[in-house]
Amino acid sequence: MAWQGEVAAPTVPAPRVGDEPELLAAAHAGDTQAAHRLGKLYAQHGDRAAAKHWWERAAAGGNMDSAFNLGIWHEKHGSLEEAVAWYETAAATGDAEAAANLATLLLEQRGDVEAARRWYESAARAGSRIAARRLALVCEDTGELAAAREWHRQAAADGDVASAHDLGFLAYSAGDDEETVRWWEYAARGGHAESAYCMGLYLDAGRDPEGAEAYYRLAAKSEHPGAASRLGGIALSRGDLRAARAWFERAANAGRVEDQRMAGFVCVELGDCGAASHWFGRAAVGGDAESAFNYGLLLIAEFGDLAGGRHWFRQAARAGHHGAAVELGGLLSVAGEPSEAWLSDPPPPGWARPAEPELAARAELAAASTGRRGGISLDVAELTEVLGTWDLVTRPLHDHSDVVGWLVRRSGVHTSAIEHLASVRGTLLRPGSAPWPSPGEIQHVLATARDLRRRLGVR
Repeated sequence: MAWQGEVAAPTVPAPRVGDEPELLAAAHAGDTQAAHRLGKLYAQHGDRAAAKHWWERAAAGGNMDSAFNLGIWHEKHGSLEEAVAWYETAAATGDAEAAANLATLLLEQRGDVEAARRWYESAARAGSRIAARRLALVCEDTGELAAAREWHRQAAADGDVASAHDLGFLAYSAGDDEETVRWWEYAARGGHAESAYCMGLYLDAGRDPEGAEAYYRLAAKSEHPGAASRLGGIALSRGDLRAARAWFERAANAGRVEDQRMAGFVCVELGDCGAASHWFGRAAVGGDAESAFNYGLLLIAEFGDLAGGRHWFRQAARAGHHGAAVELGGLLSVAGEPSEAWLSDPPPPGWARPAEPELAARAELAAASTGRRGGISLDVAELTEVLGTWDLVTRPLHDHSDVVGWLVRRSGVHTSAIEHLASVRGTLLRPGSAPWPSPGEIQHVLATARDLRRRLGVR
């Protein structure tokens, strides 16, 4: 029913009185369907004023298709108030498309959530998939998650893979594994690359690397950079440097700094110092301290560029890179130059251990879950460090029945701090057991994790 555009090919003339005599006669005689068709003809040939004239004639006679088209006309060329009025006229007769358009105008232009919700509901109950999805998102924003799931299910059952993807996240955050898999698989089969990637992460978290790889490959077919990065890591673990380079470079070309760094490392291993310099340089310019440090090493060792090396060591050191601060201090000392004051106390080495795949996957899923619908996304690297620290410091323990007490006795860290770390870790590993931690909580437990490593002498 919707009016499909207003401008036709410029070589087609607008209709004239003699072109459609029967249609014009019927329209002048009060035939509303003829007037509606005549309005569409004028619209297709770019005569907006004539289209509006005939649709107003038809709508006045009760033609709701014309009322709907007038809503579109005023939304594009007229006033918001008139668009709302015409959409309301059509929507009041049960027109789902008009109700959905009206709801969107009320929500986005007036900020009238309650009125928008009523019209979305009307349209959704009349079978509008678009309205069902928009209504689900409104319910999510107001915290009505049960209602949101209901409307997302309606949209997903009608083929909306974005709602299926959202259902997967709602289920994951609630700890419902069966529903998580159901909806992410459904969306992935429908071509939703992000759902395929999330399924890969979910299977990695469940220690099913073969299943995870299959979904990463499915997502990578749609150029998903995260999937390319994961496949690069898989290839690297197998010692296939050429495949790893190809995957990391695909992810790096999407602007992912961490993959630019990994592409640089792989290129070094392959002996392609020119490509390594390119990737380390791009990541260093993007603010990655580890890449700046390695770029400095490469410039000195392979290209004899001492000044360039010092420059990038300084950039990395100022960003808190311990190794870069040590190297820069050594270079200045050898050259007989005074050391910069801030180099006298270089920062301690940072967390550089690769986490187990299941922990890295849990961290990424938690970050994605918290970042949905405009939320504040938790930092993947920080979450990985929290999970990886616990894994590292508890490895010597065979009996985990009193892991908190054991850590307190070994480290001297206060019981409440370790209990909080354990609680946040549990939430990240078992979604739905508690609300997602806040960024402030993550900073608190991250400080505890670093203190634990320092006291226990592990890096």
